[in-house]
Amino acid sequence: MKLKDVRFRLRGDIEPDKRIVIVAIDSKSIDRLGRWPWDRKIIAKLIENLKEVRVIALDIVFSEPSNAYSDKLLSYAVNKNNVVTGYYFRDEETKIHPQSYLNLMHSKIKIVKILEDVKILPVKEFPYAELNIPLIKAQAGFFNIFPDDDGVYRKINLLVLYNGELYPHLSLKTLEKFKNSPLIVGITNYGIKGLWVGNELIPVDESGRLTINYYGKGGSFQTVSAVDIINGNLKLSSDNIVFIGATEMGISDIRNTPFDPVMPGVEISATVLSNILKQQYLIHNAWVTLLDIAFIAIPVLLLCLFLTKASKTLISLFIFSGITFLTYLSNFFIFKAYFLDLSIIYPFISLSICYLASEAYRNLIIEKKSKFIKKAFSSYIAPELVEIIIKNPDKLRLGGEKRIITVMFSDIRNFTTISESLNPEQLVTLLNNYLDPMTKIVLKHKGMLDKYIGDAIMAVYNAPVDLKEHAREAVLTALEMLKELKSLNEKFAMMKFPQIGIGIGINTGEAITGNMGTEKRFDYTAIGDTVNLASRLEGLNKFYGTKIIISESTFNGIVNKEQIFIRELDLIRVKGKKEPVKIYEVMEEDSPLISVVKDFEKALHLYRNCMFKEALKIFTYIHEEFSDQVSSIYEERCKDYILNPPPSDWDRVYTAREK
Repeated sequence: MKLKDVRFRLRGDIEPDKRIVIVAIDSKSIDRLGRWPWDRKIIAKLIENLKEVRVIALDIVFSEPSNAYSDKLLSYAVNKNNVVTGYYFRDEETKIHPQSYLNLMHSKIKIVKILEDVKILPVKEFPYAELNIPLIKAQAGFFNIFPDDDGVYRKINLLVLYNGELYPHLSLKTLEKFKNSPLIVGITNYGIKGLWVGNELIPVDESGRLTINYYGKGGSFQTVSAVDIINGNLKLSSDNIVFIGATEMGISDIRNTPFDPVMPGVEISATVLSNILKQQYLIHNAWVTLLDIAFIAIPVLLLCLFLTKASKTLISLFIFSGITFLTYLSNFFIFKAYFLDLSIIYPFISLSICYLASEAYRNLIIEKKSKFIKKAFSSYIAPELVEIIIKNPDKLRLGGEKRIITVMFSDIRNFTTISESLNPEQLVTLLNNYLDPMTKIVLKHKGMLDKYIGDAIMAVYNAPVDLKEHAREAVLTALEMLKELKSLNEKFAMMKFPQIGIGIGINTGEAITGNMGTEKRFDYTAIGDTVNLASRLEGLNKFYGTKIIISESTFNGIVNKEQIFIRELDLIRVKGKKEPVKIYEVMEEDSPLISVVKDFEKALHLYRNCMFKEALKIFTYIHEEFSDQVSSIYEERCKDYILNPPPSDWDRVYTAREK
């Protein structure tokens, strides 16, 4: 796209249709008549003084009533003269007066030819519109313009869907008024087949968009100050088409175009109308496609021919640069002379691929080594790590570093019992069917598969490469694993295998990460208390009857908790650690317990404030209604503390007796 923008600037200015004039609400008019918006009787006078011209297009919307007298004067001037009013579509909800909507209905595309069965129309659609006040009943066109992804306005949507109807852009509605011919839209199963004004075809794409052929920077059209028209100092001819809009920098809608980063939006509408009137379209039809193919194939063939003669990389680079430059130069001259919108990127891509393939051939031995490393490591190491190893083989040396990571442990429940019910072949099949999708989920969320420990999986996030939301990615991994497990159990049922459940523990903290082992055999792994605690948390799922337990550090590390449902479980001292840890349960999105999280938190607050009888009632309710094992645990604790109150220095911490 940027290369096409350069092509515009190299071409230079061309002349637009001289009949189109922009009446500008500019700095001169603002200085003489006061700050914008003006009293509507001033706009009414402006329109009255332009009544001799062919069409007046207003790149302005009057959506809110002002004083009744001015509104009446404006509506009279608009409705009796040859005026096309403006409005715009929006995503935010807005109230529409019923009469304003009825007025808008008169401006829809009335002739729509459906040529084939249509299921989806790929035209931009909006749920809401900002319309003119009910008194203004003239024909109208929307003046929205939508940029490309990089913020540059290269195409314009001439059609928009609203409430199941097609509506035209301001420039298109102005053309209809000027030609006094109806707009006709042809629709086929892939989208818009054609857009006509009378018998004249406008070459839009399937979404109703037209590529804009800009004439130059802002000011390419004849532009006059609104104040000169209002004061009668200047008159326009009856052949003129007038666009009224803001160009003063403080109030205008400035747009970034290939020619000008600060072009007023009203001038873009004028440009589109001029393109249509002069038929100066940027052409991209079947013949242009054939020419595109030639521009892709011929330079590549020439490059291949010359590269076979080049023995050094520097010479190859010079040949590649020369052919690329000549290709762009040819493309530019065809664009300038015939307005053919040839592709630039595809010839460049094909030339680049050819050049890179040639250079890759020179480095075949290095490539073979890279493939070996990828094959050796990609099945169990995150793709980012594989790339680091390929680029920096020294990473394979022994050593470690301290870094903040998130560690996830998952384990199959009652695996010993399951293994005893299956023969060795069946057990291997079950494990392979389980470990394969679970590993893919880890890698999908940019985790590093550290190791398999029998039926258990250990994964590390934020090592060896940085991962911004590593705590969130680990939790999303756990949730997706539970979701995948449901599908797996359906598969296991068909295979006559036992159903399996898993527990997952996640912890975030500082650990030593790196290659551990000997010079001949080592693994990239993580060690430290952070890893040990994650393992302990996984085991606690058996005690609490939960599936996913995370530590407080992981909870705090999840910056974006959207669509993640979490409740605090306990303040616990795990085996082997003196300091207590606050732990949380991550619940699946379909868990019925989500509805009573607030009740559970209230009961937990009462419990920690030694209000055991009050807490007992809530815990009992949640336990009985939802079969919640956590509430059952607290229920028993409350009963115990009611009979045997805790000491005054009670620290509210539960000490786990098992790993």
